This record gives sequence, structure tokens and C-alpha cells, in this order.
Amino acid sequence: MSMERLTYSVPEISQLLGISIPRAYDLAHSEGFPVIHVGKRLIVPVEAFHRWLEQSAEVGLKIGAGK
Repeated sequence: MSMERLTYSVPEISQLLGISIPRAYDLAHSEGFPVIHVGKRLIVPVEAFHRWLEQSAEVGLKIGAGK
């Protein structure tokens, strides 16, 4: 029996988006990004991430421009 993943790690987000790990951590700390703090660890709910990605694409969201 295979369980479906419920969360991504920040390094996995960096791979999915094709960005560096430090940039993914910047993103995880940005307002409106769906992240859960578990101790020192940051986890990203899969469904919330995909909703955020779709919504961000629709409005042309820019994160960290000029960095």
C-alpha cells in the first residue's frame, strides 16, 4: 500500500521550481506562501503549494525581484 505524500520539504520545493535552496527558503519565509513550522523544520503542504503556484501564475506574482 502506497501512501500519497502530504508535504514537501524546502529543498524539494527548490527542485520543483528549478531555483536554488537559499531562494526556496526566502520564498518559504515570504508572506502568503503556504508553509508550516515544525520546530526548526519548514514543511509545505502539497495541495496548498499547488494552489499557491496556480494563483501566483494567474496574478503574475514576483518574489524577490532585484535580489
